Amino acid sequence: MNSFHDILVRAIDGTPDLLGPLRGKVTLAVNVASECGLTPQYAGLQQLQRELQQHDFTVVGFPCNQFAQQEPGDDAAIAAFCSTRYAVSFPLSTKLEVNGPQRHPVYAFLTSPQTGIAGDISWNFEKFLIGRDGRVLKRYPPPTPPQDNGILQDIAEAL
Repeated sequence: MNSFHDILVRAIDGTPDLLGPLRGKVTLAVNVASECGLTPQYAGLQQLQRELQQHDFTVVGFPCNQFAQQEPGDDAAIAAFCSTRYAVSFPLSTKLEVNGPQRHPVYAFLTSPQTGIAGDISWNFEKFLIGRDGRVLKRYPPPTPPQDNGILQDIAEAL
């Protein structure tokens, strides 16, 4: 696969193709969790979504339970948490794995030396900036807040 948008990922609401409709948008892809010390980053991610969506930008969240079981709920519980606690309006996938033998193809793409930026995901809220063409542009470590000047500058350049 040559594009992030070509990878089939099921949306949290059951829609079979989460990424195809994002084609042509600059995207910040983030593995998320509801019970992590970094969970408050949801507020900053939603702020980016709200402020930049009219510029063909979107955040997309990938819930993952691989780090200290910090995303224990099912899809309905995750969706309810995101909606009620952080008013999340950006797309979310069903829960998936980001590392190891069951790594979802979207994370195989993001972390591949050929198509992404190599290396396992280190923790919840690791971020990847994806260009309009579906190519990985940048990778940011988990503690990097969504409103980090570097992230904002990179998004502005990609837009």
